[in-house]
Amino acid sequence: MTASSYRRIAVLDIGKTNAKVVVLDSGTGAEIAVLKRPNITIKTGPYPHYDIEALWSFALDALKRLAREPGFDAISITTHGAAAALLGKDGMLAMPVIDYEHEYPQEIRDAYTALRPSFDETFSPRLAMGLNVGAQLHYQKSAFPEDFAEVATILTYAQYWAARLTGVAANELTSLGCHTDLWNPKTSSYSSLVDRLGIRDRMAPIRSAFDALGPVLPYIADEIGISVPVYCGIHDSNASLLPHLVHRDAPFAVVSTGTWVISFGVGGDLDHLDPNRDALANVDAFGRAVPSSRFMGGREYEILAAEIGPVEENAAEAAIGPVIAKNMMLLPNIASASGPFPDKASRWIGAEEASRDERHASAGLYLALMTEACLGLIGAKGPVIVEGPFALNATYLKLLAALAGREVLALPGSTGTSQGAALLTGIRPVSGTERHFPATDIPGLAAYRDRWYAAME
Repeated sequence: MTASSYRRIAVLDIGKTNAKVVVLDSGTGAEIAVLKRPNITIKTGPYPHYDIEALWSFALDALKRLAREPGFDAISITTHGAAAALLGKDGMLAMPVIDYEHEYPQEIRDAYTALRPSFDETFSPRLAMGLNVGAQLHYQKSAFPEDFAEVATILTYAQYWAARLTGVAANELTSLGCHTDLWNPKTSSYSSLVDRLGIRDRMAPIRSAFDALGPVLPYIADEIGISVPVYCGIHDSNASLLPHLVHRDAPFAVVSTGTWVISFGVGGDLDHLDPNRDALANVDAFGRAVPSSRFMGGREYEILAAEIGPVEENAAEAAIGPVIAKNMMLLPNIASASGPFPDKASRWIGAEEASRDERHASAGLYLALMTEACLGLIGAKGPVIVEGPFALNATYLKLLAALAGREVLALPGSTGTSQGAALLTGIRPVSGTERHFPATDIPGLAAYRDRWYAAME
């Protein structure tokens, strides 16, 4: 079966919060089946790490069930970034896949800061915890030298799952180019850090995200009841970006929402990026550098929703006017040490007597203001396309359109990443249902924004 004749694509989609297997119809782009489970971190062992075997069992079971109904003709893969798999000579994990939220001892952090290349080389800022994959590798090598000595192959995370399905080891540009410190986007080659860490000979060969690495291994075909090709895979935020690269003309911006809210300024340049404010270059599926910025908006929303409690969206939207009039606001950062204001500590202003609806409205204003700040940092121009869970939040979308002063297009769905990953198989993108939010004037919003910034001074 050729790629153009694929009827359905199964996507293994491992996000930081949840893992899922989605089957998409290639003719309509619709998600016709979804199975999911939480992505759990194991706290014991040498360091916090992902429960790889639980994820693997889930993936095999989901593929087996979905192969029976509704069926699929190929498998594609997308995962969160800031993760790498270290394999021994036997092809098995030589060390656990470290959770990027693990913080390292100060002396190791200081040593890595001195070792890593400059921003001008990698366009990758120095990030907290293990958000730079180079920092993870340095930590593993420094703290566990005997274990690290047994590492034969280093894979980016999506490609680890492709290798486990096919037996073919590969690395891929979108995962190498997402703030790893390991990639130079201007020369399209590994950065000097690869040699400083002494790992060049352990890095798996680079393959295109669009490459079919091979069919599933025979024992997996027996397990799931079907033999299908597996594609190399892609970093999740770049998966969200891919459909727009295929059929939209630059300039435009894509806001990919999940645990992280990542903004891409397609058609922009790298000349004005501020590494101290979480602005960086990502690398798209075609190997091109894309100005990007981010904050941990999905995680922050989860925290806020748990603290505030449930409300009706219409009630929260109706509270926007009173919140602006009362100057009630939430300041950054709920998730510390990242985003456009990394040195700020979150606090509420004027919320002592606030209702639940007003707190939700304030949270919506906060998320929209943070997104607008991220778009400003990368000089984003043109319409703003919002993917993922935030595309279902009408209050956020209306506020973002008003703040940005231009149209916002929302593409709802359980995730924008699965559709993008499916495109790697060669199927053509299908225009999904878009909701359009024009840049309407919201009374008092511009002055509210000025006061929000002034309160951070």
